[in-house]
Amino acid sequence: MAAPVTTGRFAVITATASDSPFLTSASAPWLLLAMLPRFSGKRWLAVCDSFADPREFLEASAATQKSFGAGPEARALITAWRQGDLTFPPLADVARVFQTCQEKAIRLVGWGEPDYPDPLRHIQDAPAVLYVRGRAELLSRPQLAIVGSRNATRAGLDHAWQFAAALARKGYGVTSGLAQGVDGAAHAGALSAGGDTVAVVGTGVDVIYPRGHGELTRQIIEQGVLVSEYPPGTGPKSGHFPRRNRIISGLSRGILVVEAGLRSGSLITARLALEQGREVFAIPGSIHNPLARGCHSLIRQGARLVETVDDIEEELSAWWNEPVMPEPRPTRKPAATAPDLFCAEPATAPTPDHLAEREIAVLRALGYDPCSTDQLCAATGLPADQLMQSLLLLEMEGLVESAPGGFLRVLQPQA
Repeated sequence: MAAPVTTGRFAVITATASDSPFLTSASAPWLLLAMLPRFSGKRWLAVCDSFADPREFLEASAATQKSFGAGPEARALITAWRQGDLTFPPLADVARVFQTCQEKAIRLVGWGEPDYPDPLRHIQDAPAVLYVRGRAELLSRPQLAIVGSRNATRAGLDHAWQFAAALARKGYGVTSGLAQGVDGAAHAGALSAGGDTVAVVGTGVDVIYPRGHGELTRQIIEQGVLVSEYPPGTGPKSGHFPRRNRIISGLSRGILVVEAGLRSGSLITARLALEQGREVFAIPGSIHNPLARGCHSLIRQGARLVETVDDIEEELSAWWNEPVMPEPRPTRKPAATAPDLFCAEPATAPTPDHLAEREIAVLRALGYDPCSTDQLCAATGLPADQLMQSLLLLEMEGLVESAPGGFLRVLQPQA
């Protein structure tokens, strides 16, 4: 390999470098900074506070790099980058990530680059690099996050869908985490209204997760934007999802919690939003619904009780005096139809094993708020006479009761 050519302070140009887009790309220093071993977010943020460009740190003396917490492994990787030595395995790994991004049309957006969303730049432990698929400009648009339970009730999914669609029609972006339940309903609601949606995922942006959201993911990439701090190919890991919550709240001006148990990850997102100076909103629910308790707890702690989108606009009027309406786009068929999304059984209320298949379907379609027989027929596909027979059997079991407006599920005492 040719010896490095020294040009001022930038002793990085080699024969290998001239052949590698990775070594000459403007985004490469940010990617390298993000992938330095044992170099935490606080350390690289200190670098950003001290250097106008990451190249200045990467080309500084070993003593300077060490003073910022770069250990032997990190400094060895930096040295290989400066020499353009792509035979060094750790640098080859970084180059492969860069190449994968190019091949899969994944955009790299570094912390100091103009397209990095400014609200996110100012949160604690902001990502050094964002991996983006879709319309990257949406990351900087005013947006509201909608989060909630993965095992939401029918009513919770309905609320997420309707609020997202209403916000989208008013020109607001809708942000969520592409999980099952409330997240998926929020994204689909925004898309169904022809609006913009931002999906922050806990995997690589080229990984479909959950598997059932393949079509929804495709629509988000086409009509909205998919974003992650994890490199392409990164699979789902339990620790990734709580970490991505800080990005959901960091991108947003406020966060709406639709349904959440007292130990829900959505409450983590709400806490992060408060720490970041964002507004927190919560939709109240039935006192019999265990998935409403997290929302009620937030309201007791000062979150704004929300019944309509107007409640959100009123609170955020200082942020959004005149929302920028997006250019109208054709309304698309949602990635999942309403019955597909709404038939979700709360995890806190297991289905008795002795029930027949028809009764199980009815029970799963019910939530803790009254549901009309017309809604139940649409959700289950049962004719009215069979539906009423099943409801009668479920009432006799003490699992369902009639109420003004229809039928609702009965909260079962825990064993």
